[in-house]
Amino acid sequence: MSQITAPDVDQIVQRYVAVWSEPDTAARKRAVAELWAADGVEFIEGTQYRGHDGLVDRVAEAYGLFVASGEYHITHDDHVTVHDDIVMFTVQLTYATGHRADEVAWAARVFLVLDDDGRILQDYHLTVQPLPEA
Repeated sequence: MSQITAPDVDQIVQRYVAVWSEPDTAARKRAVAELWAADGVEFIEGTQYRGHDGLVDRVAEAYGLFVASGEYHITHDDHVTVHDDIVMFTVQLTYATGHRADEVAWAARVFLVLDDDGRILQDYHLTVQPLPEA
């Protein structure tokens, strides 16, 4: 892979975080196709989501569970690390309202392996802070 620059990485992270909050189905589908390679895969909690169709379904499901209700926002911390074709950062669900607004409710370390075009080939989520039990 060609060396990715800091602006490239910032853009990838911003677009990655944004796709999980996209309410429009068509825009979400386009965003997935722009972010992930056609054969891209996400690994989370022992489950794999493969290809654009699988990833579109996965992102839509997460949006419906966490963001659509208005309970959470998707954010990330400011610590982004890059090594060759790997981008690593922490993605978070933060409370959207109430006395806990902006407090982190869930967090996962994300490892993105990029292809030569800067699209995601592999996306690993490793939970570092589980959601509190209801």
